[in-house]
Amino acid sequence: MSSGGRAAQLKHTGLRPGWTTGACATAATTAAYTALLTGDFPDPVTITLPKGQTPAFALAVESTGPDSATAGVVKDAGDDPDVTHGALIRSTVRLLPAGSGVVFRAGEGVGTVTLPGLPLDVGEPAINPVPRQMMREHVARVAAAHGGTGDVEITLSVDHGAEIARSTWNPRIGILGGLSILGTTGVVVPYSCSAWIDSIRRGVDVARAGGLTHVAGCTGSTSERTVTQLYDLPEIALLDMGDFAGAVLKYVRRHPVDRLTVCGGFAKLSKLAAGHLDLHSARSRVDKGFLADLARTGGAGEDLAAEIADANTGLAALRLCEAAGVPLGDLVAVRARDEALAVLRGAPVAVDVICIDRAGVVVGRSPVAGPGA
Repeated sequence: MSSGGRAAQLKHTGLRPGWTTGACATAATTAAYTALLTGDFPDPVTITLPKGQTPAFALAVESTGPDSATAGVVKDAGDDPDVTHGALIRSTVRLLPAGSGVVFRAGEGVGTVTLPGLPLDVGEPAINPVPRQMMREHVARVAAAHGGTGDVEITLSVDHGAEIARSTWNPRIGILGGLSILGTTGVVVPYSCSAWIDSIRRGVDVARAGGLTHVAGCTGSTSERTVTQLYDLPEIALLDMGDFAGAVLKYVRRHPVDRLTVCGGFAKLSKLAAGHLDLHSARSRVDKGFLADLARTGGAGEDLAAEIADANTGLAALRLCEAAGVPLGDLVAVRARDEALAVLRGAPVAVDVICIDRAGVVVGRSPVAGPGA
């Protein structure tokens, strides 16, 4: 039987994956800190990604100062139409006194968080938690190999980052001054709409051919991990739907399975709840007014509803409701499930929806509904 799951979908598309800004920043940091301790830049520099891949990155920039070193890597996004493809990501590493730990700074072209609702505190450089952890781990490895303490200041910068960021959602969500350093796996999964939708169809076909009766449409690797933990599904049951919720639902409508679980980030699935079948940020957006109306049905008063409507992000709206005891996550999951059932048009498929936060924690869940539930 043919293999399925996320890796098989990517192989089927024929598209070349790339590397996230977080992976590039980790490679640059590793090279800079190695040079600071040894006097030599490793080129190429090899890093280990969260899932065990060990890519090598060529250095585009090398320079040293009295107590610092800088290395730069050009981002290769593969075949993904990523606005940061070709961007030069620099890391300047400076030694700090013992016990200082690892300190992150935003250099030119890297944004700063100015509003709540993101996984970083206001005032912090827009370097997401997984890239921070990757850099800490690689700093520790370099320190252990070359006699360092691991106490460093890491300043990341992106050439022309402020200009590139104007083509992203960063200014709208309060990340000002440049780009974010992102990535949960280190790998950019390329999305050609037609190729990826075709890969979703093949994923359903493989699951059905394997006799599976329960499949899961997931928006990414974190939601895949959550579904696997909850239901112990095999890899071929996992459909990497990305932003293409409609593609999964329409194909399963014509080629049914007994049960479909849809799992993804709360904000992304709030778009499905609002009736959007394409969840990409360029083609649909989180409607905080819709979330405010939904929260009212769960007991939110007008003051809370107004706060939700003015929230910076969908996650910020969720946190407001959690603090007030309003089950917005469950309400979104139920509405998203009902929208999915409407697209299925009575096909013999039972559906449940799971909303998660960025760490993979379940923040909303619907009961299973539909034929056979």
